Amino acid sequence: MTEKIQKTAITPATHTAPPAKFSHGVKKGNILQVAGQVGFGPAVPGQAPTPVGPTLREQTLQTLRNVQSVLEEGGASWEDVVMVRIYLTDTGHFAELNEIYNEFFADLKEAPAARTTVYVGLPAGLLVEIDALAVLG
Repeated sequence: MTEKIQKTAITPATHTAPPAKFSHGVKKGNILQVAGQVGFGPAVPGQAPTPVGPTLREQTLQTLRNVQSVLEEGGASWEDVVMVRIYLTDTGHFAELNEIYNEFFADLKEAPAARTTVYVGLPAGLLVEIDALAVLG
């Protein structure tokens, strides 16, 4: 019989507890799945999470930092990411999102990962959500 690989929930100290029964990230073996992150600023005890600002730029940069926090907490980096999924609320934001994304990853030698972008409805005030899949080792 093979030994079962342990699954570990990942929640950085900068993140609030999720509003339902899920984790900000889950690591199993050398796989780390980062749950959809949004542009909420760092957690403040006793306060509900709120977007860092009303613009796509502000929210996208914070969202990418939030994904990065989960990656780092799970022992990974952007170099380990193989897939990024981006969820936008407005098709008109696609070109601006690409500019912000390219700026954020300007120091990487190669594209950070395969990527999919889809259009969705998000809670009021949120413009973007991003998740990522990393393979460590």
